[in-house]
Parts: sequence; structure tokens; C-alpha cells
Amino acid sequence: MNASRRAAGAAPSPAVLHALIVGLTVALGASLALLAAVAGRMARRVVTPAGRLADTRIVDVDVAAQTITLSKTADTVLPGRYGLFTAGTADYVKVGSVLSDDESTVTRKLLTHIGSDSRLAADAAFSGWYFDHPEQLHLPFESELVGAAVGPCPAWIFPSAQPSDTWVIQVHGRGTTRAECLRAVPLFQGLGITSMLVSYRNDGSAPRSRSGAYALGATEWRDVDAALGVARRRGARRIIVMGWSMGGAIALQVALNSAHRNLLAGIVLESPVIDWRRVLSYQARQLGLPAGVAGLAIGALGTDWATPLTGTEARIPFERLDVVARAGELRHPVLILHSDDDGFVPPDASYDLAAARPDLVEMQTFSVARHTKLWNYDQDRWSRSITEWLEGHDLIPQPPAASRL
Repeated sequence: MNASRRAAGAAPSPAVLHALIVGLTVALGASLALLAAVAGRMARRVVTPAGRLADTRIVDVDVAAQTITLSKTADTVLPGRYGLFTAGTADYVKVGSVLSDDESTVTRKLLTHIGSDSRLAADAAFSGWYFDHPEQLHLPFESELVGAAVGPCPAWIFPSAQPSDTWVIQVHGRGTTRAECLRAVPLFQGLGITSMLVSYRNDGSAPRSRSGAYALGATEWRDVDAALGVARRRGARRIIVMGWSMGGAIALQVALNSAHRNLLAGIVLESPVIDWRRVLSYQARQLGLPAGVAGLAIGALGTDWATPLTGTEARIPFERLDVVARAGELRHPVLILHSDDDGFVPPDASYDLAAARPDLVEMQTFSVARHTKLWNYDQDRWSRSITEWLEGHDLIPQPPAASRL
């Protein structure tokens, strides 16, 4: 019995230990390789311009009632007016209020007429754009080519009704185009402010950079800065830059780096990216990716040696794009509009920037509105927040004396 006990408690033989170590090493190596591969895909996805991805399905269209039934998501149940990218006989339709919903679907009023012979693809993308072409605003506008270093970048200019030296330059977000900013034009036009909606490298309208990859604002701001130069030559003496999502990151880089900073009068940020590292970490958690993937992806994007893997021309300078850390460098008033349930860009950095610079930064917090859909969800409050901020900083042009009589 004693002998058998000694045998049972004996240490594993060297051969068994070696096999265990090899097995663990192989397993660990495979796990690390998998994490690295996932991180590499995430890093490349972040900087690769991509078409709009379907995020809902069209379940039914009632032509007689002019209603549309969609699969239920956090966005498709939002109150307000929105757009829907689809395919078939229409590539974009406008939708209005929610009429009914159940566990899996939501039915909304159609604001674009759909005829009995129309055919819409099932896969669709829900959008906050609402307007998708400048003509839909029924306001005078002209096209402009901004001579940026990367090449001519198309822009739309909506002049104020009365001559004005106050302009707002609108900067769209990642994966979208300048049409995203159209819904802001009527507000500024009504306040006597000329609007310029710009494009920037790799957005599908402006020229492609050598790599074709986003730099998350680190280079795109130069194209917007060129637009400030155009506005200056056309008589602008006070310029507001408004950025949506990644456009917010670009707008902040303009504020920190522009050669035209003496013309800048303020920055308006809608659902902005203020610190990319927080955004990427948040999105990795939302996707259920393994812990550490976001850190590896950020590390790869932030180093020069990994550019062949990520597809970028140079490393992404996350430290320069972290405007909370650079809050002391801000010199212009900033208005932040952000929803607590954004779902894509968490508002943490917006709160932190407002706390770091209460002398310059005002934050208007929404709820329910989600990402870049604040206008759609509560247009009155959105418009009032911007108008009151402009009034508070004396940025609303006064009409000519003759028109005040």
C-alpha cells in the first residue's frame, strides 16, 4: 500500500513535463496569434473607408397606407425624422414618426412616396442624414473646389440671405459624406451665417491619399484648413467650424493647428470623437472582442513599423488626437452636443473636456438621441442650444441698418 501511495504521489516524469510545457506553449502561442489577428483586423477596419453597412431589414411596405416596417433596433425605434438607405427603385427614402412596434419590428410613416410598382431591397441602413441632396433644402447654393494639398476637394456653399462675413464650415464624420451636414444648413442660414460643407481625403468625394486610409483627423484637418482659406478669400472674417463624429476630431485639430486660427470664432461639436483611444476601447467591448484586442489595435496603429499591417501611411498620433490631454491649448469657445446613450462614441471624453476647460467648453447633454441623430430626435432643442450659444458669444450677424428699419 505504501509503495502504491508513493507511486501515486510521484512527480511527473521529465518526458511528461516536457509534453505539458510544449502543449501550453503551443496553446499560448495560438491564443496570442489569434488575438494579434483580431487586433490587426480591427486596426485595419478603423482606418479603411467603407460603404454604408446594412443595419436593419425592410420587413414590409404598405403602399396604400404609406408606411414601412423595419426590423427593430436601438435606432429604428427612435422618435423623429430619419433617412433609410436601400437599393432597388429608390436608393434613399425618408421616414417619419413611429406608428407601432412589437418585439421584433417597428412601423414608421413614409415621408417619401413609394408607388405600387416600387421595389426596395430588404437590406437597408438607418440614417440621421434626412436630406441626401442639397437641392432638397430649396436654398440657393453653389459648388466649390477647395485646393487642398491632396487635390481639389468638392464643397457646397450656401450663402446667407444678406451679405455676411460670418461663416460656418461643416465637417462630416467617418464613412459618410458632406450630405450628413445638410440638416444644419437651414438653422445657420436663418441666422445670417453662410454655410460651407466640405469634403476631405478618402471620403469618396475628395481625392484619395496615397494609402487611401483615414488618419482619424491627423491629416484630414489640412483639407478643412484649406477650406478656411477659401472662406477667407471670399470675405469671411469670423469662422465657426462644426464637426460631426470624426468630423469633431478634425474640427478640434483645425482649432489647434490651423494657420487661420485668428479667424476662428468657435467650434461646435456634434457627437464628437475627442479621444480615439477611448472610442476604440468602447467599440471593442460593444463587439464582445477579447480583452486586450483594442490595446493591441491601438498599439499597431500608433507605431510606424505596423503600417504595412494597418494600411496607413504613417502611425496615428493618438497622443495629439487626445484633446482632453491637450485641453490647455484650446483658445476658442466650444459647444459640445452629445447623447448619453450615443452607442458609438461614448460621451466620457466630452464630459472630461468640459470639466477641464469650463471657461471655454459648454456641453449640452441629450438622452435617447443616439449617435449624430440629435437633430432628428429633438430638432427644437438642438437648434435652440446652438442658437443660444451663438448669441452668448455674439456670433449672430446683425442685419444691415436699412433692413432693421
